[in-house]
Amino acid sequence: MHAFDVLGDPVRRRILELLAEGEAPAGAICAVVSAEFGITQPAVSQHLRVLREQGFASVRADGRRRLYAVDARGLEQASAWLSPFERFWRGPLAALGTELKRGQRARRVVADGVHDRADGPVDPPGDEEE
Repeated sequence: MHAFDVLGDPVRRRILELLAEGEAPAGAICAVVSAEFGITQPAVSQHLRVLREQGFASVRADGRRRLYAVDARGLEQASAWLSPFERFWRGPLAALGTELKRGQRARRVVADGVHDRADGPVDPPGDEEE
């Protein structure tokens, strides 16, 4: 099974989101997923098994409980497949970050009453003449 076949299922994505918050017992995962998706405990267990077998989740015994955690192997496989495409979002995101920073600087300068980029000095708030 390919990493994106695993990630293509919304139930498995939700389980990974839960596991991203930290290690969790199978019962807690089952309770959340069953409530959100209306599926049975055996169905949730099947999704957990797929995540385990495909390297997206690990499990350890803690007495009678089974604690699940994210396993990076599956995510690394997905990341490796995506890496040739990063240029399509890295550049636009970097440009967006630069524009956001530029806008924050401009707002900060105006708010401090130093100057407005186009109009020169600006009076600080509260010093308006009537």
